[in-house]
Amino acid sequence: MNKNILKTGVQTFIDKEWNADIMSVLLKKPVFEDILQQELVQQLEGKKKSKDKLPTWFNTMGIYYPKKRNLEQTSSEITAAYKAALVSGKSLVDLTGGFGVDTYFFSNKIARVDHCEIDAELSEIVAHNFSLFGIENVSFHTKDGMEFLKECNGKADWVYADPSRRDDKKGRVFLLKDCEPDIVGNLDTILEKTANVLLKTSPLLDISQGTKELKHVAKIYVVALKNEVKELLWVLKKGYRKEPQIITANLMGDSVQHFSFFPSEERNVKVNIGPPSKFLYEPNAAILKAGAFKLIADRFGIQKLHEHSHLYTSNRLIDFPGRCFAIQSVIPYGKKTLKELEGEKANVTVRNFPEAVATIRKKHKIKGGGDTFLFFTTNMHGKLIVLKCTKI
Repeated sequence: MNKNILKTGVQTFIDKEWNADIMSVLLKKPVFEDILQQELVQQLEGKKKSKDKLPTWFNTMGIYYPKKRNLEQTSSEITAAYKAALVSGKSLVDLTGGFGVDTYFFSNKIARVDHCEIDAELSEIVAHNFSLFGIENVSFHTKDGMEFLKECNGKADWVYADPSRRDDKKGRVFLLKDCEPDIVGNLDTILEKTANVLLKTSPLLDISQGTKELKHVAKIYVVALKNEVKELLWVLKKGYRKEPQIITANLMGDSVQHFSFFPSEERNVKVNIGPPSKFLYEPNAAILKAGAFKLIADRFGIQKLHEHSHLYTSNRLIDFPGRCFAIQSVIPYGKKTLKELEGEKANVTVRNFPEAVATIRKKHKIKGGGDTFLFFTTNMHGKLIVLKCTKI
């Protein structure tokens, strides 16, 4: 950590030039004495990346930004605030502190938080930033989180971990056993120190497999931000052996689309399948990741177009956790029938359809954009169809 970066003149430059062309800055002679251009660029890139993802950091003068990789791996403020609402109590140990965004929000809910980070420079950076925020209930430990936990004499109300999902060759990994620390291998040790664990994992992790490996799973949160799944959150309760509840959350800024269920409900429910009616519904990404394909239709009293299409329809408009459309026409799929769409601007989506979006656009000369939405899918009789819609 180069403390010369914290000087007033340097901070003023970063505050004004955060959106500058990075390559031009790198090619210039050093702007400041005792600061390498690469170090200055790291700060400019960090501030730029934080603008939408970390507005509290972006709007605070004197923030020191870490390497690009550390910022890429951190939670956004929106998702961090959501997960902080899941914990309570007096103490929490963050095994994988990183840039400290999750720790920051935990500190607003928990009386004492321990931030563990094996990277000494990153730990120093976070401690500095927290001093700017006036946070005094966080202790910083420059050591491996599991080692810190083993050395603790007492117990914590919660243990939180966001295992690193990169291997030694800097490639992405998605299996629990390939992450660092190995939560499954250390689970017994962790549960000796706490009865409650909150674990963040890749959204690509298989929910069924994760439930089997972690064993004590009470709840699984599938968290999406503006319809893009960002993370899975696993709440482990020591000794819990019942069926876990799955909660989907699509964070939309000022609102949250929630849908909760138990896997057995999805397995046992029967779904009505029918032809396209007046309105079309596409569940948000969190619900699709969670696999509530039949239950969503049952809960909202709507019909599914096909067992595997994951598109739904009704004659009256309902408040639905996803995108809603008015169906303008139903077109049988074929070269002749789609002739009318050639040269038209449209947003194309495929659900249970044998061709990719790029192939469809090229084959039928459909341009991107516009207010028309085309859903290429399969109906209840197994026939390929196109639903021409407008968004509600």
